[in-house]
Amino acid sequence: MFDQIPLKRPDTPLLDTINDPADLKKLEVEQLEVLARELREYLLYSVGQTGGHFGAGLGVVELTIALHYVLNTPDDRLVWDVGHQTYPHKILTGRREELTTMRHKNGLAGFPKRSESPYDTFGVGHSSTSISAALGMAIGKAQVDSQNHSVAVIGDGAMTAGMAFEALNHAAHVDTNMMVILNDNNMSISPNVGGLATYFSKIWASKTYTALREGSKRVLTKIPQAWELARKTEEHMKGMVSPGTLFEELGFYYVGPIDGHDIERLVHDIGNMLEIKGPKLLHIITRKGKGYTPAEDDPVGYHALNKIEPNPKVQVATGPKKKKYQDVFGDWLCDVAQGDPHLIGITPAMCEGSGMVEFAERFPEQYHDVAIAEQHAVTLAAGLACEEFKPVVAIYSTFLQRAYDQLVHDVALQDLNVTFAIDRAGVVGEDGPTHAGSFDISYLRCIPNMVIASPSDENECRQLLFSAYHHQGPAAVRYPRGTGTGQTIIAENLQYPVGKGKVIREGQGVCILNFGVLLPEALKVAEQYNYTVCDMRWVKPLDAELILEMAEKHAHIVTLEENAIAGGAGSGVIELLMTQGIALPVLPIGLPDSYLDHGKREELLADAGLDVSGIESNIQGWVQKIRMRLATTQPSAANLN
Repeated sequence: MFDQIPLKRPDTPLLDTINDPADLKKLEVEQLEVLARELREYLLYSVGQTGGHFGAGLGVVELTIALHYVLNTPDDRLVWDVGHQTYPHKILTGRREELTTMRHKNGLAGFPKRSESPYDTFGVGHSSTSISAALGMAIGKAQVDSQNHSVAVIGDGAMTAGMAFEALNHAAHVDTNMMVILNDNNMSISPNVGGLATYFSKIWASKTYTALREGSKRVLTKIPQAWELARKTEEHMKGMVSPGTLFEELGFYYVGPIDGHDIERLVHDIGNMLEIKGPKLLHIITRKGKGYTPAEDDPVGYHALNKIEPNPKVQVATGPKKKKYQDVFGDWLCDVAQGDPHLIGITPAMCEGSGMVEFAERFPEQYHDVAIAEQHAVTLAAGLACEEFKPVVAIYSTFLQRAYDQLVHDVALQDLNVTFAIDRAGVVGEDGPTHAGSFDISYLRCIPNMVIASPSDENECRQLLFSAYHHQGPAAVRYPRGTGTGQTIIAENLQYPVGKGKVIREGQGVCILNFGVLLPEALKVAEQYNYTVCDMRWVKPLDAELILEMAEKHAHIVTLEENAIAGGAGSGVIELLMTQGIALPVLPIGLPDSYLDHGKREELLADAGLDVSGIESNIQGWVQKIRMRLATTQPSAANLN
């Protein structure tokens, strides 16, 4: 057990001999316990150097070792769910010394990534995909008569999603040779891990029991009544001591629950179960943060870790404290709920990340965490809206993608009164492209009845949340991850008129129409070149009156947004001008048509040309091109500002 994170690289003589899983197989089973201790200590050190996901990886150290010890990876396909827990996997598959680059620009990704290693069989960032992917791989191998195995590792939280059960159902239907390992680290499926359960689990995983069961099945299936009696007897026995009945009914051979930190037991049971044909499920119990006392005591708080500074600098306050956007939302939610019993807050397992902890504590009757079930969250909100309640769905931009059909059919088509608080809009930094909210404007803007707001700072975020909440019909407010600019937040709730922006700075020649939190960058460029800047506030409906007024007064229009250019706010401005017969040059500036890798937010914005330098260069180069073209066709027009 460790009580502190080492600041110096620990001595790990056994781990240092493991450069790939082939080296792991040279060890005796008795040595694996020592390896687990060294791996856990190195994980503590490396994450302390870089920051990143923490508790989940500590919890699967023994499982990771056992899987690579038994399986012949990468020929045997090992598919991890979500990816938070794959740091030990990366250490054992040739990336040990690179782990200190984790989540840094040009370093290792924080999730499995196919282009990074052949051992990363499937790229993941969102949950509940592992069983479907592993099943697809198993079916593919069966098509070519491959004897290699396919294994999915999924957590009890991820198992709540409908997609996981869809995959379980299909796996049983096709009777494909695959294995699912259910990593239960919250005992949310079953707390029944006593001696009796352990005893029976050992029996069910034994080769003797398997042989007897399969032999009896061949004999007794010829006598239907006898086979049904035997099956019911086994089912009843398992139902008394384990949750296996559920998975058995789905068609899986179930073993468990077993101690997920007993490495010799894991090696034994995984090896035996791989010899069983058809779909099987091993249920293990682990402890999130295992081996590091603070993380065991507070698994939520230690889900991820910031970089540990050996000599942290004392921060001297030089202005108002900058507030995180998620906390702006959380404060607003509590304030409104205090006077409005019809407000219902909904989140798909993102209570802490979405800033809803205080709301959940103060208004438990108005709060619903539906677990990792984004589709259900949206349709649940639709049902509440039908009963004259006012649901607010707090959801990450990329998670809302998973509930798109429900958003279109269950909310927007019926014009229901649901507010979406869309967190993590735009680039998200170290989490990379799987979590970047690059597309929400594009996929929301095309939906009839939708209203979309894009605030430029913390105060605007609060006021636009209030305005969207009081709009009759579906409305969304998108805001980024992290802190704002330190803007003073007005406690009073102001209801802005929907679809109305405002002029922030008067200039000439070029007008920048800003959508979102890049307003400070826009103003810096505008100050240098005397441009006009408008904070548009609303992506849909657009402030047509303001846009047309700017088009009359300026020779060039620039749109600025932290969203994909294709189908984004800039596209909406161009569509508006074209339908009005106004042939004015418009430059849409936004995220490129590519996936941005992981790195610091500032680095990613610079790569996308969305920092001050990039915006300035983009506008100046574009204006110069227009002037050069006009100079060749209309010499007098080259003098346009």
